[in-house]
Amino acid sequence: MTLLDRTEAAPANPARLILILSLAPTVGLGIGRFAYSLLLPDMRDSLSWTYSAAGFMNTINAAGYLAGALITSKLVQRYGLSAIVRVGTLACVLSLALCAASGNFVLLSAARLIAGIGAALAFVAGGALATIIAQAQPARSAFLLSLFYAGPGIGILSSGLIAPFLLQAAGPGSWWIGWLVLAALAAAMTLPLLLAPLDSHATMSSETPASFRVRPVLIYLAGYFMFGAGYIAYMTFMIAYVRDAGGGAAAQSAFWCLIGCSAFVTPWVWRRVMALHRGGLSTTIILSVNAIGAALPLFGLSTAMLAISALVFGVSFFAVVASTTAFVRFNYSQAEWPGAIAAMTISFGIGQTLGPLVVGAITDAIGSLSSALAVSAATLAIGALLSAFQQPLRRA
Repeated sequence: MTLLDRTEAAPANPARLILILSLAPTVGLGIGRFAYSLLLPDMRDSLSWTYSAAGFMNTINAAGYLAGALITSKLVQRYGLSAIVRVGTLACVLSLALCAASGNFVLLSAARLIAGIGAALAFVAGGALATIIAQAQPARSAFLLSLFYAGPGIGILSSGLIAPFLLQAAGPGSWWIGWLVLAALAAAMTLPLLLAPLDSHATMSSETPASFRVRPVLIYLAGYFMFGAGYIAYMTFMIAYVRDAGGGAAAQSAFWCLIGCSAFVTPWVWRRVMALHRGGLSTTIILSVNAIGAALPLFGLSTAMLAISALVFGVSFFAVVASTTAFVRFNYSQAEWPGAIAAMTISFGIGQTLGPLVVGAITDAIGSLSSALAVSAATLAIGALLSAFQQPLRRA
């Protein structure tokens, strides 16, 4: 969340423009980051990767996202929001095509790094531009912004409908075809972004944000760090877990699509919970549900259990970021928002950078994906516990 400068007249159809903007996180996060999990089992088999190597691909992606998020503000001030949204999304499309080009570990790592940087540029700048557009209709601003943040769910849903069946039809070693098809899908989704009449001059404010103190929210930041580490481990390895348990293309697709569909009901499910408390209570409740969703497959791999896990995890996963935004809005003045959101982003970013690599190493050492799932659920539960100790802040 940043302070924004707005220099052009209100758009005639803000909902349509925000829906077009939502294609940025659809490509950058829903496809660019999360679709890797659908292709990971075939890549690991074909390229003889350890789970540590497989986890590293999401670690380098998360590191790129963190770096991109930290430089977006300066780039936007120089080039404008719409230019950065488009460049970031195009970088994600390029990275998807690069993933199809070779099985070389270094090249794939570079492609995943580019995807992370591009996704951050597109998501942060896109969210800022969506905020400007939503201000044209203050009474509907919350609804309009929810359209933008549904983007990752659309990407998860669309890739889940395509990748598992494509891999099944093409056979073992066809992971590169999956990347190529996803790159084509992402390119098609990027076209409306390139053609839409987005505000070309809107930028982030150059005002100096108020100072931010870490100590009063240190435990909350620690909880958010644990969420970053825990959720990405589940999202990285869960499709491999489903496959190893005997789930074919239909089971993998259904599981992934249920997570994607959860994004569309998240705002309605958690609206009252997010208004409960100015401290960490809302985040604690949502993270607790997230941990339960991650742990459910440990108690059985029936179709019903996997479906419930996907729904419970998905509907809470998409809400945690919203709960931290609500925490910042409740506890800080507007001048302090940039510093607070930056601290949250860094904490979360470090967590999701370390999570896949650490969990992959643990899985290699123990020899079972169940351990990855257990570590993921435990990490999320610790995050929920830590958040419970966060008290409301007194504004200066």
